Amino acid sequence: MIIDERIIQAEKELEPIFKKAEEVALNNTNKILNAFRKNRISANHFYGSTGYGFDDLGREKLMRVFADSFGAEEAIVSQSISCGTEALTTVLYGLLRPGDKMLTLTGKPYDTLDETIFGLKDGTDNGSLKDFGVQYEAIELIDGKFDEKTILEKVKENPKMIYIQRSCGYLLRKAIRIKDLEDIIAKIRKVNTTSIIMVDNCYCEFVEEKEPTEVGADVTAGSLIKNPGGGLVSNGGYIAGKKKYIDLIAGRFTSPSIKTEVGSFEGGYRLIYQGLFMSPHTVLQAKKGSMLIGRVMKNLGYKLVDESDTMADIVRSVYFEDKDDLVSFCGSVQHYSPVDSYVTPIPAPMAGYTHDVVMAAGCFVQGSTIELSCDSPLTVPYVLYIQGGLTYEHVKLAVNDYLQNRKG
Repeated sequence: MIIDERIIQAEKELEPIFKKAEEVALNNTNKILNAFRKNRISANHFYGSTGYGFDDLGREKLMRVFADSFGAEEAIVSQSISCGTEALTTVLYGLLRPGDKMLTLTGKPYDTLDETIFGLKDGTDNGSLKDFGVQYEAIELIDGKFDEKTILEKVKENPKMIYIQRSCGYLLRKAIRIKDLEDIIAKIRKVNTTSIIMVDNCYCEFVEEKEPTEVGADVTAGSLIKNPGGGLVSNGGYIAGKKKYIDLIAGRFTSPSIKTEVGSFEGGYRLIYQGLFMSPHTVLQAKKGSMLIGRVMKNLGYKLVDESDTMADIVRSVYFEDKDDLVSFCGSVQHYSPVDSYVTPIPAPMAGYTHDVVMAAGCFVQGSTIELSCDSPLTVPYVLYIQGGLTYEHVKLAVNDYLQNRKG
């Protein structure tokens, strides 16, 4: 097949950036391998259990491997956690009590947490944090960076939780890099040693060489159908952090009386172990694909939300001047997908959005954002959010199709 010259040129420009990304993947693979070796993982840990799941060594070892891979004391890993939103919600309900305050340092969290934090718009009791008397306050980023002055004043009030969302969601900002996260945590700890620092790590796992719990965060959480599942896991989530906080969260996850002592999954745990092992390499594929998209589109004159080639998550956000051009890119992603390639993305209304939404996702696992997908609420400015890619070759082929069909 013929590969567009603009892709070949972009790859030449990206060679040194790709090499650095490969070094990150190598170091993360080594870290995860050390966790497997330390915990003496063998094939008997892949088998599941039934009923209560007492003495389920596979489950117990899996949580230890995740904890060690994230530089944490303990972890909860379960396919009973339906998604990243549930993992985050479990943390919030596990740690916050009536009268406590949740202070976010990156503005309002993802829209999917709105009803968890603020409740229903009509004020009806839905069991939200607000209904339970939990206070909320947000500090906005300034030009994509932490508002250090305001943060260091507010944290002196000792809020129960300091909440940080690394990835951008639908906000037009860069993801929070681990170096910046480490820096703000260190500064916070100089004036506040008691607040729980919680980091939403969705889309960011193994993109850089350290995780939030390795740079001072008390708790972090995410989804297994994103980065840490390596594209192999069909559902689930993880929570990792300090033992005393994981213990409280476990009481919410199951019951205060049983915590993580029970919990069976008859299907077994092999794919979760294997997905974690594969994740640094899979994330590397997504990163390289995202870098390629960014460089090709930038060379064509498109504006990017994050103009740099280095990344802190697997999301690439691209501005489009023309709505039809954006939809065309979605079409290339869909038509070059292994699943539902015959489907053509069409903008349509979607619950929870005030504008039509277009999306493309021919995924093996529904909603998996480590697989190549993209979406956009069609409102000015037109921004397409592109994420994932199990293989670099897949992303390259989708971009090639877009270039061949692009007008101009």
